[in-house]
Amino acid sequence: MATSANPTRDDFAALLNEHLGGENENFEGRVVKGTVTAIENDLAVIDVGLKSEGRVPLREFAAPGQKAELKVGDEVEVYVDRVENHQGEAMLSRDRARREAAWDTLETEYAAGNRVEGVIFGRVKGGFTVDLSGAVAFLPGSQVDIRPVRDVQPLMDLPQPFQILKMDRRRGNIVVSRRAILEETRAEQRTGLIQNLTEGQVIDGVVKNITDYGAFVDLGGIDGLLHVTDLSYKRVNHPSEVLNIGDTVRVQIVRINRDTQRISLGMKQLESDPWEGAQAKYPIGGVFSGRVTNITEYGAFVELEAGIEGLVHVSEMSWTKKNVHPGKIVSTSQEVEVAILEVDEEKRRISLGLKQAQSNPWAAFAEKHPVGSEIEGEVKNSTEFGLFIGLEGDVDGMVHMSDIAWGLSGEDALNLHHKGEMVKAVVLDVDVEKERISLGMKQLERGGVSAATATGAGVNKGETVTVTVLEVRDGGLEVQVGDDGATGFIKRTDLGRDRDEQRPERFQVGQKFDAMVTGFDRSKKPNFSIKAMQIAEEKQAVAQYGSSDSGASLGDILGEALKQRNS
Repeated sequence: MATSANPTRDDFAALLNEHLGGENENFEGRVVKGTVTAIENDLAVIDVGLKSEGRVPLREFAAPGQKAELKVGDEVEVYVDRVENHQGEAMLSRDRARREAAWDTLETEYAAGNRVEGVIFGRVKGGFTVDLSGAVAFLPGSQVDIRPVRDVQPLMDLPQPFQILKMDRRRGNIVVSRRAILEETRAEQRTGLIQNLTEGQVIDGVVKNITDYGAFVDLGGIDGLLHVTDLSYKRVNHPSEVLNIGDTVRVQIVRINRDTQRISLGMKQLESDPWEGAQAKYPIGGVFSGRVTNITEYGAFVELEAGIEGLVHVSEMSWTKKNVHPGKIVSTSQEVEVAILEVDEEKRRISLGLKQAQSNPWAAFAEKHPVGSEIEGEVKNSTEFGLFIGLEGDVDGMVHMSDIAWGLSGEDALNLHHKGEMVKAVVLDVDVEKERISLGMKQLERGGVSAATATGAGVNKGETVTVTVLEVRDGGLEVQVGDDGATGFIKRTDLGRDRDEQRPERFQVGQKFDAMVTGFDRSKKPNFSIKAMQIAEEKQAVAQYGSSDSGASLGDILGEALKQRNS
């Protein structure tokens, strides 16, 4: 090629093109080989065959955390950013060269699903940076290890394998995982270890972790679950009651699931089963001591011995306390006496009774207070059909409203007594099986069944007799015929025709007056009425001394009748 006497810039470019084989325009953006011609301070001077040399920082030739080992004459690959800068030097980059070469290799490995080697060299938000032979990748914090790692420093600057999860060359984005490698390695190890294990095998292990439902035991590279129910035959509320992290324990392999690689372990299987022969050891009806281990809404569990618990149902806890929470009868860790009600060895269940181990208060009451005996108690409650009386032994007896007072029933009889009042009654019947005691109060009054017969007392229905007030009550008057005659009751509505006359308080104990026998109750006790006597006398007076058309007033007729009666 001919050149002029005074070459121009274009002439130099042409000469360079000729020297480089005409590819100078394609040099930029390529990785080329060069030779180190000098090392100046922290820069390496590299000749790549261009018209000028380039300078590259020495740190770009060093692996993360290491020093560059570079000397004059070494051949290296660099990336040409520009053939010439404003200073006339070539702009070269070792990092870009390594990165471009690494990307080519990584894309091939990623497509094949192979592992790649890298070095964790920095920390960024949410994870770490990894050098993959020149390409920088992101390692999320969750992908560092199988379990959370508090200190990553021991893993820094250490060559180790990684799995590429995602890569985008256009954006320069690579995401890798160390955890995937560990899980894969662990799975391979587990598979190998499981092949050497058999169900029923006894092996030693180390407790690695404790949860609410059990403990994980390391069997030498593979973990097994020791469930809380398989720790012991006795009740264990939490595994920490029996185990500590780091403990060496002897366990039996209960079950192996080779598909999911899960292993179930047991400790109680190495002990003798306390349920063997339980039916003979705990005969029905026997009374044994036990400790309350747990209380629920439906009852309480009582431990008879280590590994054997029975349930006391709430209905079997007390003879007298009904519909109360078991926690109000017994407390956790309390020692109690219980009776054996049922034993099912196959289902490992024992039904217990707390009240059966105590004396039956109903039977004790029946023995101490036979029918006909007199008792005293407090009115506990009033219902629409009678009164409940509290008796000794914490039992209740009921007085039916028809047995409260002679001549009264319903609300009138119930209103005679109030809650908290001490009353006396007679025992009418005791049903131990049904836990019922029937009482009567009117049977204690004078003029009871034996004295209140119509013929024996000499009174007849419709007869007017003179009675004496025995007791003044809100509901009426308790009266007696003569000094020792039949007793009966006059309801307040029968004390007179007018409302003002129907006040029991206008009478006094011992006061005598006339009343009519209006009938007899079930016990043939007479019922009296002043009102009925007044009506009968009025009718009689009208019949004898006047008529509806005689023109005489009712006052005139009654006045005349009184004169005749008094004369």
